[in-house]
Amino acid sequence: PIFYVNGPPHIGHLYSALLADALHRHRGLRGAGPGRFCTGTDEHGLKIQQAAAAAGTSPPELCERVSGLFRQALTRAAVSFTDFTRTSEPRHRRAVRRFWGALRDGGALYKGAYEGWYCTPEECFVPESQVAERRDAEGRLCKVSVETGHQVHWTKEENYMFRLSAFQEPLQKWLRDNPRAVSPDPFYQRVLRWLEEDLPDLSVSRERSRLQWGIPVPSDSTQTIYVWVDALVNYLSVVGYPETHGEWWPAVHHVVGKDILKFHAVYWPALLMAAGLAPPERIFVHSHWTVRGQKMSKSLGNVVDPFACVRRFTVDGFRYFLLRQGVPERDCDYYDEKVVKLVNSELADALGGLLSRSTALSINPSNTYPCFSESCFPKVLDYRERKGTGRASAEDYEFVASVASLPLQVAGYFEDFQIYKALECIALCVRQTNSFFQRHRPWKLDRKDPAEQLWLDTIIHVTLECLRVYGTLLQPVIPHTAEKLLSRLAVEPEERGLSSLTFLPRYSGKPCPFEGRQLGPDTGVLFHRLEKPAQHQAETKEL
Repeated sequence: PIFYVNGPPHIGHLYSALLADALHRHRGLRGAGPGRFCTGTDEHGLKIQQAAAAAGTSPPELCERVSGLFRQALTRAAVSFTDFTRTSEPRHRRAVRRFWGALRDGGALYKGAYEGWYCTPEECFVPESQVAERRDAEGRLCKVSVETGHQVHWTKEENYMFRLSAFQEPLQKWLRDNPRAVSPDPFYQRVLRWLEEDLPDLSVSRERSRLQWGIPVPSDSTQTIYVWVDALVNYLSVVGYPETHGEWWPAVHHVVGKDILKFHAVYWPALLMAAGLAPPERIFVHSHWTVRGQKMSKSLGNVVDPFACVRRFTVDGFRYFLLRQGVPERDCDYYDEKVVKLVNSELADALGGLLSRSTALSINPSNTYPCFSESCFPKVLDYRERKGTGRASAEDYEFVASVASLPLQVAGYFEDFQIYKALECIALCVRQTNSFFQRHRPWKLDRKDPAEQLWLDTIIHVTLECLRVYGTLLQPVIPHTAEKLLSRLAVEPEERGLSSLTFLPRYSGKPCPFEGRQLGPDTGVLFHRLEKPAQHQAETKEL
């Protein structure tokens, strides 16, 4: 998504961006043709107008500063965006005016008096059924949104209305015909339920006297285009709407948090249909991060700063934690100890330890990718019925089969927006490879005995083949660490794609291009262990 600039970035924003980044990188490694990865900042609306006034600055100055923080946070976390849109840019304003014209020309807009409960923090009207009475901090009775707890105010004004009610059936048909349009499934079901309820027409402008910080309605200077309509059009303006968007649209995948699901899966597809355009191909939805079981909020002072996290846990360490622990279907809990424990266990010890053990000069003095011996690890149709001709055990055959099936498994999980499951499978295989190495104790084998030397080389060959597969598959998630690992194994840049990834070809009697190759330079520890939180001094915030 593009991010709202009423406050600095937090880890929820970074999680959205990292999910999209991993999908984008994975697609590039599959060789799936050109792709674009767009993000940016949403800079209009009443909330920005008020935040700027409270900070004693102007809306453009506030937007400039906070947009810069978002760009910096994403860049520091190695988010490989190709486009960064700001809704205050001329190209975007032009696209919004053209989109408004398409809605108007299609008869989807009319002017009407509108009154209802308006929630400024959410920048939307809240239906009566979703409003409750609560006491504020001073003990005064006030009306709030049931869903968010934010205060709402009764607002009455003349606005332009969008005929959302006319799109109930087209939206239902679109979703029924495209069951993968919204993923994961619980969110798809939620959108279907929304579409069974009343779908009232939508206010798509505000009175200019209330809201000056926004794009004026073309040919009506008394009205400002509603911030959500303006913001959603970024997905079109970035691909050249209204002239060249057809090169990309609608082959578009949105990655959004569940709090903005209705805007993306109900309002946006309806607006697109009204403007004569197809809805996006897929909408991937994720949940939120809590901190020690509590919702992140400025008032609780528990907002997690991504700058401090990247400094402390490293870029790859923090990327790995968020993508490994984040489950799109449910909220996930953050605390520092959890990051340290996971990253040390899976990156520093399991993956890093495996690389250093299998490339140590005491085990691999020639510093090469050694040869595989078919006599030690013969190919069998069913390892449970093998006749004990080689040195490999039934457990070894089972483990090799699970690594061989890993690339397809990982591809399937990326396709289904289940990146955490892909990482779970990789972590399991890394553990199995460590067990394989430990089980056969290559350091105990006598290198002077030719038969033992063959088996030693085979153990190392299998281990390095596993590491090559893990390094290749982990590139979308931990790009720096994966690069270091693959370079140590002397895997050339053009050998790192996913489409040509085959594991242990020698087991199937095919040549292995890496066999006999000199390993790359030893750059030391693959991933340094992180300090435990108790030893860590409090970070001073950068923001």
